[in-house]
Amino acid sequence: MDIRLLSQRAPCEWDIAQKGAMLVPVIIHATESLVREMDDKVCEQAVNVAALPGIVLACHVMPDAHWGYGFPIGSVAAFDAQRGGVVTPASAGFDASCGVRYLHTGLVRDDIMPLQRQLADLLFARIPVGPGSRSSIRLNDSLMHDMLTGGARWAVEHDWGVAADLERIEEHGRIAEGQPGHVSEQARLRQSEEMGTLGDGNHYLEVQEVAAIHDPAIALAYGLKRGDIVVALHCGSRSLSYQVGTDYLRLMGQAATVDNRASADPELACAAVKSELGQHYLGAMRAAANCALANRQILTHLVRQVFGKLISRARMPLLYDVSHNTCREEEHRIDGDLRHLFVHRRGATRALGPGHPDLPQALRSSGQPVLVGGAMGEPSYVLAGLNQPDALAFSSACHGAGRAISRPRPARHSRGSLAIEDLAARGIVVRGPSGRSLVDEAPGSYKDVHAVVDAAEGAGLARKVARMEPLICVKG
Repeated sequence: MDIRLLSQRAPCEWDIAQKGAMLVPVIIHATESLVREMDDKVCEQAVNVAALPGIVLACHVMPDAHWGYGFPIGSVAAFDAQRGGVVTPASAGFDASCGVRYLHTGLVRDDIMPLQRQLADLLFARIPVGPGSRSSIRLNDSLMHDMLTGGARWAVEHDWGVAADLERIEEHGRIAEGQPGHVSEQARLRQSEEMGTLGDGNHYLEVQEVAAIHDPAIALAYGLKRGDIVVALHCGSRSLSYQVGTDYLRLMGQAATVDNRASADPELACAAVKSELGQHYLGAMRAAANCALANRQILTHLVRQVFGKLISRARMPLLYDVSHNTCREEEHRIDGDLRHLFVHRRGATRALGPGHPDLPQALRSSGQPVLVGGAMGEPSYVLAGLNQPDALAFSSACHGAGRAISRPRPARHSRGSLAIEDLAARGIVVRGPSGRSLVDEAPGSYKDVHAVVDAAEGAGLARKVARMEPLICVKG
């Protein structure tokens, strides 16, 4: 990114002043080196978001930001429905409520390493992965309806998990007002055989070791200590959400053509929150979010089965589950007034501070776990939300390492093979549909996750708690 376009306000805060069609400024929370590494499209897309009707205060860009569809991936914007605010499918994208969850295991490295390859093989055999992956679960119309309204609660009611899991999931595992009736038949059909599948792209299942503790008090509250083995799941709402996004971008684009509301970027096709189309999209998006929560819950059950078969003493309670492609109704204090807003987080997570009533009682004094994934074979982090002045970035933080700018690369197949060999030499076992499928997720495809989380902490978005190193990685 051309740094001359920005003004620096603090070591980890830059802005693009309001100009032209912009209704608010853009604020980038990152170090100078991370800003320079961002692709120019991040700036262009953030400026377009800042011009959307009803936007409040600023479009916030996270330190892991990179070019996305309409919204930069790693950005946050809030809209006031009472002042013409809009909703756009570009915020939740094509994978509504995609997110990360962590499971404790009660195990340590010595429990895992003698069984490392066997465990990797069993997980890969049990968890359907890759493009077009299918499971043995079949949903008829009635079950589909109940899943889209019930989320993880529906999964637990069908014995894919335990009630205690729901306390450690945002919204207690169910997004209210999911409306299956506004989800197209094609979307429901595409999802009918995909529940309990990991998918493809950057989705993963990892067995990790807690390698470092940065905040002992919060780590203790989260139940983490150095040497612990944990399991991370990163996935979302599969084909259903992709179809929902596709359907409503088309409908909103058509509506914009009719009433002359076209955005500067057709990828930001939107509708007023209060409009019939806006309400229909919100109902469909919330249903897709419930699909993601149910999917991660089913996958959790499958992971527990594998561990139980191989290591019977494993105990696998849920640490936390957080989504990072969302549009939520939230209350935030703006200029002293409490306002009801629709907060769009595209590749960004909610990061509630200590004392927030939406947190589980066991975590309330420490703040929300913020789960930040790294590239394949690279570290991941657990951060904690902070009590921020005026809810900095609407109480949001980064969600991952973030894609690096594309650069010329060797042949796809050879790169996949080399990546697996390199990770094996470091003691990391990787499983995926093929070497070719791992190419775009190889180390070097993403930003430096250490730099990203350091910037998030430096910006005051969240606090570092623990660093995890992978031992087993199952990739889509």
